[in-house]
Amino acid sequence: MEKFTVLEATPAPLNAINVDTDMIIPKNYLKTIKRTGLGKGLFAEKRFNEDGSENPDFVLNKPAYRNAKILIAGDNFGCGSSREHAPWALLDYGIRCVISTSFGDIFYNNCFKNGILPIRVSPEDLEKLFDDADRGANARLTIDLENQEIKGPDGGTLKFDVDPHRKHCLLNGLDDIGLTMVKEKSIDSYEEKTRAARPWA
Repeated sequence: MEKFTVLEATPAPLNAINVDTDMIIPKNYLKTIKRTGLGKGLFAEKRFNEDGSENPDFVLNKPAYRNAKILIAGDNFGCGSSREHAPWALLDYGIRCVISTSFGDIFYNNCFKNGILPIRVSPEDLEKLFDDADRGANARLTIDLENQEIKGPDGGTLKFDVDPHRKHCLLNGLDDIGLTMVKEKSIDSYEEKTRAARPWA
């Protein structure tokens, strides 16, 4: 998993509440168990018209936000079914951070496991971030995970909370498998002792 330390990027404003996982990645893209290639399906029903052409009104199709790595979203983002394809699609598209006032619990947990930082902020701070993002490509934000800060284009700073264990995992690029591999020497030592003590096993 790629480390998350400091991210500086243009944020895309998705000013809608209750964006569920079915909207993030529609069900027809769930046939794969691969984490790659799902970016094309991200918000597909909003990004594309029925004939497959781009919807010019959708935020990620606007020139200023095509390369956005930060998503500013309305309340209760990622609610609905517990599909891990939702953070996979965001990550494959290039989104590394989602900021909202609240998230669906399972989606929130899945983000950390896949290298995405979900940040909860107050409604007042979210409105300020929406205002910044509405300014387009000039409104770059800096997300500093170590110091737990969001730095705005005008120099303002917002603090955010994050669980220390999850912060450690993101800073060091550790998913569940990575956390296990950190203890590889201890596991190998235990297995050697077990083989010596029970050679018949």
